[in-house]
Amino acid sequence: MLLKFTLFLLLSFLAINPAYSVQVSDQLSPEESSPTSIEEESKAVKESLTKKSEGKPVLSDNWMIVTANSYASVAGAKILESGGTAADAMIAAQAVLGLVEPESSGLGGGAFLVWYDNSTKKIVTLDGRETAPLSAKSSHFQNEKGEPMKFFDAVVGGLSVGTPAIPALMDNAHKRWGSKEWSSLFDDAIKLSENGFSVSAKLAASINRDAKRLAVFKTTKDYFLPNGSALSHKEIVTNHAYANTLKSIANSGIDVFYRGEIASDIIETIKNANGNQGLLEKRDLENYKIIERPPICVDYKKYNVCGMGPPSSGGIAVGQILGILNNFDLKALGSSNPMSWQLIGDASRLAFADRDRYLADSDFVSVPVKGLLDTEYLHSRSNELKIGIKAEPIVPGNPAFDQVLNYADDISLEFPSTSHISIVDSYGNALSMTTTIENVFGSRLMTKGGFLLNNELTDFSFKDQKNGTLIANRLEPGKRPRSSMAPTIVLKDGQPKLVIGSPGGSNIIGFVANSLIAFIEWDMDVQQIVSMPHAINRWGVYEIEHSPQSKSLQDSLEKIGYKTKLRKYSSGLNAIVIDQQLEGGSDPRREGIALGE
Repeated sequence: MLLKFTLFLLLSFLAINPAYSVQVSDQLSPEESSPTSIEEESKAVKESLTKKSEGKPVLSDNWMIVTANSYASVAGAKILESGGTAADAMIAAQAVLGLVEPESSGLGGGAFLVWYDNSTKKIVTLDGRETAPLSAKSSHFQNEKGEPMKFFDAVVGGLSVGTPAIPALMDNAHKRWGSKEWSSLFDDAIKLSENGFSVSAKLAASINRDAKRLAVFKTTKDYFLPNGSALSHKEIVTNHAYANTLKSIANSGIDVFYRGEIASDIIETIKNANGNQGLLEKRDLENYKIIERPPICVDYKKYNVCGMGPPSSGGIAVGQILGILNNFDLKALGSSNPMSWQLIGDASRLAFADRDRYLADSDFVSVPVKGLLDTEYLHSRSNELKIGIKAEPIVPGNPAFDQVLNYADDISLEFPSTSHISIVDSYGNALSMTTTIENVFGSRLMTKGGFLLNNELTDFSFKDQKNGTLIANRLEPGKRPRSSMAPTIVLKDGQPKLVIGSPGGSNIIGFVANSLIAFIEWDMDVQQIVSMPHAINRWGVYEIEHSPQSKSLQDSLEKIGYKTKLRKYSSGLNAIVIDQQLEGGSDPRREGIALGE
């Protein structure tokens, strides 16, 4: 067996407070000493990290999991190894991510899930997006003069918190596709919470960058900044409060989260956020539902690309980019040709123009999904692209509507703090799930139950209208904010061939679209497509990731007339190619790994 783990050493810790404790490994006796990182305990993890650093895919025959953190990949792998489904493994991995990568996702957030069911040969998509409080108004993020609040004034505190969805999504997926006992899926997360995990470089850096905001609320400060000092890389941390929360959910189900003690804790945390109290109430938690949405599937060359529909803009925007590019021979142009990137960038600009005007929660506004993805409409948009000539002007198109409505362009911000999970199980099922609490550390509110609450409501437009015309993504009671998350499963001849997704705010759309093109057009292997330097154009400025080729691409695009910007990216693409074997790849910009057998 590839995976034989001895992962969790029993540790003795000195408590800093009743709920949380932190201890550095060199304070322990030799027989108790914890490894500084998980790879020291697992040969499989070492091999995965080595292949990732060498730019090679991880190969397996039976199943594969790729997440943003070694601990989470291991937890999911143990479930898959013991015969669990992709849904079972997702639950185990997500429970761990909420502990070891709390800045990105957790019980207090939400997610979109795309599932390929090997027994029915169908794609199912689940909307686990948070909802606005039923008492909220469209002026939620406006001051007394009707002007939009400053972004972080809105984010930090209770005002930005939407109804958490992750526990409900876990439960829904388990009831549909799970095979393991529900309570067993939280074992690894509970052990890590009680016995300790090693703080990753990413988490430590995130705490240092955000220390001022994390210090606003006492419970949050006590955990991330114990004794006034930020948790450091490789420090061993426990979270007994989180362990107790998971035990309650494991033993009693999700009712305790949405109707019981945990629900009361969530409401109390939001109402007691000094200076920025929220509106979320028990009825919001009690009424929350996961919604099965129609998948968004588009044909691109010989492939069928399936993703998430509204309230996510990800599936439609990715589909539009591919549909606009369908008439161009990107394979012949090649990945190193600046003209390939010129076309991809302009297709993205057109998709974003439509996204900003039309995309929102389709339960509240009329979203012209069919019109936006209509082949003739996309062909007409592709006519605006000319090789070597910058497309101008870029304006929203006029797709066919089921109803005649007019919207103003959205002005909402979307800052990335997200994670992605890709899984293929031994039964042939595939799962792609992008999970988030929105901004780094979400609202910065930590419950007594040891998990952070989201700030998803700031994904709504802070203004409800522009020049007298309503904005589709305006805040309304019970509405779900627009997202850019784009969990994707690519099919060929009805069979899954690629499972992929990424964090990254609105850049997710470009990360995923570019990776799909690299896979389909340029025949890159899975590690190459997640490692490829990014080049993204959303609203006119072509943003190019620093790489050996970036200066040449920058010069070529500037000659055509584009404004450019060289920058760093923190994507987290996690992908699995399904061929003769399963091939896993994890973004070198993040700490994830692929594990399989």
